[in-house]
Amino acid sequence: MTDHTPHLCPQFHAAVELIGRRWTGAVIRMLLERRMRYSDLKAAVPEISDRMLSERLKELEAEGIVVRIVTPDTPVKVEYELTEKGRALEEPLRVLADWASAWTPAP
Repeated sequence: MTDHTPHLCPQFHAAVELIGRRWTGAVIRMLLERRMRYSDLKAAVPEISDRMLSERLKELEAEGIVVRIVTPDTPVKVEYELTEKGRALEEPLRVLADWASAWTPAP
């Protein structure tokens, strides 16, 4: 007998869980525009807490989606930029934005 029960792909599940975390999409969306300092990201996503932004950036860095760039000026300058892996999310996020425009009510 053949099992016709659909199975969830573990890679898909991991990707959706990563990108679907609160504020992650907003952070990636802002970094798609340009390299940004922490304070710029905080201003661009005004409802995010410092703790949450720091946590999301660390997670994205650990996943190879974001790189932290430290410039040893005085004071030290820290910026965040998407890696090639992070930039590859541009198209899926654009498609999601199109879907949201068509199917979700405006706030």
